Amino acid sequence: MAAFEYGPVDVYVVSFEGDRLDPGTTAALGELMVGDEIRLLDLLIVSRDGDGEVTVREYEEFRDEAGFAVVELEASGIIGDEDIDELAESIPPGTSGAIMAIELLWAKQIASAFNAAGGEVLQVERIPATVVNEVLAEASDEG
Repeated sequence: MAAFEYGPVDVYVVSFEGDRLDPGTTAALGELMVGDEIRLLDLLIVSRDGDGEVTVREYEEFRDEAGFAVVELEASGIIGDEDIDELAESIPPGTSGAIMAIELLWAKQIASAFNAAGGEVLQVERIPATVVNEVLAEASDEG
C-alpha cells in the first residue's frame, strides 16, 4: 500500500478585530507556512459587520498585503461555500476570522504507517488545548 498523498486536515477559525489580518495573526500564519509540521491548504478571511452580514476574501485577494506573495496554497478551494456559511456563524459581529484548512503532516505519517501495515484509522478525537490545560491545571492544584 502506498503512502497517502495528503494527511488529516483540521479546519481552524481564528478571530481578530477589524476586517484585515492583524500583525500578530499574520506573523503566526507566516511561521506555520514555513514549518515542517503542517501544510496550509486553504485560507480565507471572513468578516461579519455589526448586522451580521458576511464578506469573504479569498487568499488571492489579500496574500500580497499580508506578505504571503511567495506562498502558494496546496488546495485552495477545499473550504467550500457550505463550510464558510457554517463556520462564519462562530465569528462575532464586528470582527473577522481567518478560516484555514491545515494538513497535519505528522498525522499523515502515522496514517500512512497504519495503512501500510494493513490498518485503518477509523476515528480521531481532538481535545481542545484550552480544555487539556484547564484539566491538567486543576489536577496539579488538587495533587
